[in-house]
Amino acid sequence: MAKSVIIIGGGIIGLCSAYYLQKEGHKVTVIDKSDFSSGASYVNAGYITPSHIVPLSSPGMITKGIKWMFNSASPFYVKPRLDADFIKWSWQFKKSATAKKVAQAIPVIKDINLLSRELYEEILASKEFDFFYQKKGLLMYYQTEKVGEEEWNTGKKAINLGLKVENLSKEEVQKIEPKVDLNIKGAVYYHSDAHMTPNEFMPQLKTYLKRKGVSILEKEEVVDISISDDKITTIKTTNLQIKSDEFVIATGAWSQNFAKKLNLNIPIQAGKGYRINVERETNITIPAILLEAKVAVTPMNGFTRFAGTMEIGGINHTINPKRVNAIANAGENYYNGLQINDNEKANAQCGLRPCSPDGLPFIGKSSKYKNVTFATGHAMMGWSLGPATGKLVSEIISEQKRSLDLSPFHVDRKF
Repeated sequence: MAKSVIIIGGGIIGLCSAYYLQKEGHKVTVIDKSDFSSGASYVNAGYITPSHIVPLSSPGMITKGIKWMFNSASPFYVKPRLDADFIKWSWQFKKSATAKKVAQAIPVIKDINLLSRELYEEILASKEFDFFYQKKGLLMYYQTEKVGEEEWNTGKKAINLGLKVENLSKEEVQKIEPKVDLNIKGAVYYHSDAHMTPNEFMPQLKTYLKRKGVSILEKEEVVDISISDDKITTIKTTNLQIKSDEFVIATGAWSQNFAKKLNLNIPIQAGKGYRINVERETNITIPAILLEAKVAVTPMNGFTRFAGTMEIGGINHTINPKRVNAIANAGENYYNGLQINDNEKANAQCGLRPCSPDGLPFIGKSSKYKNVTFATGHAMMGWSLGPATGKLVSEIISEQKRSLDLSPFHVDRKF
């Protein structure tokens, strides 16, 4: 049965939800307080990552986080602050960072990533889009044996899950990436991954949705919500009052604040990431992660993007030059001869990624509301998981068989 659906949030998750819902014949409206041209969906590394099987909340991360906490240029920077939501989230993160919980999360993360990669390829094959998409895998470069060993242990877990992974020497890497001079010991090569150019796909998706009759409402912030009989009935935005059968909350890093309007607690902290675009030839042809620095390098359509770092410091878009320099320095350290100039650094942008305590997104309905579906908390995998999440949201609202078991993503799960 066709329903009217309002999606709050116009990033990759919101637009992919609209894509699959309109395909099922629903009347879809997407609302965003921005103009649909900025945010994490536009500044990310563009990875589709079945390789990223280990959640952020892993046992070693607590130790590293404490060590890095006092260095604002570190790869994972947690800004200490007296904020009740942050303190509670930190405790939940610590409780999630156990070997048992990580082992449970690994196959779940792999499966949803593989589903999403398949769906991206379906979207491309539909011939209704023309976007840059390459499946060249992902090279995890390491400069120390210790880090190489840690990554290869993850690689072996991925092999056990059916992914193709190789441990390459520096010489073997140079054979597949011959035009760059690398300062590395070797690389773990995940063949499963693909990459895209986000700020090319997002406008195409928005144009497609408009053509298909989806209403796209820019610069409309939700200011009030009316609730009756365990349902949202009406939302009031900056300029409008809208009724709908179903509501999808895809509000990213703002999700915890939004959920409070519904008297729900969805524990999410904003994880700020940065990107630098180098719009000249770098000769880099295969995406890579510079492991010690936690920096992602993506050869996009016409430029190379250097992105990364995780800064848990609340909702703000302040650019920290130390972190931008750390990304640039990492690029220059791993790629001999590469220079990222002051102008490129000055044009750096940031985006806020919604981080759940256990590294798994929230996808589904809370038991407290009959017509509210959440789709948030994807951390660094939002781009990768856009289509899979959108498809699952559509299956929930259309009351269809689910493509995946949704229990690991339950909105009311305990930490």
